[in-house]
Amino acid sequence: MSVGLLNYWVVIFLMMVGLYIVMASRNLIKKMVGLTLFQTSVFILYITMGKISGGTAPILAGPGTTYSNPLPHVLILTAIVVGVATTALGMALIIRIKDAYGTIEEDEIQSMDANG
Repeated sequence: MSVGLLNYWVVIFLMMVGLYIVMASRNLIKKMVGLTLFQTSVFILYITMGKISGGTAPILAGPGTTYSNPLPHVLILTAIVVGVATTALGMALIIRIKDAYGTIEEDEIQSMDANG
């Protein structure tokens, strides 16, 4: 495995682990952790793609200078803020579900709804 591709392998691993947790877990907190892990892998992917080997900050230094694109990094900063907000909202909803049903297990909540 090439060291240059290590970031991509980490992204794939984190993405698959997060997706597995979301699909396999019946606990709502675990599902939120899986979603956050999946989201973090996307952040790493975009940051990895935004870096160019030998690239510098986009400040005019002279002709022939290679620059790294700052746009992916700026977008990820915004995505991190949105991600924290949605995670907080999801956790607040889980707390409300716990108050209403007394559990955060998806199977138990569905059986309570089915039985009336």
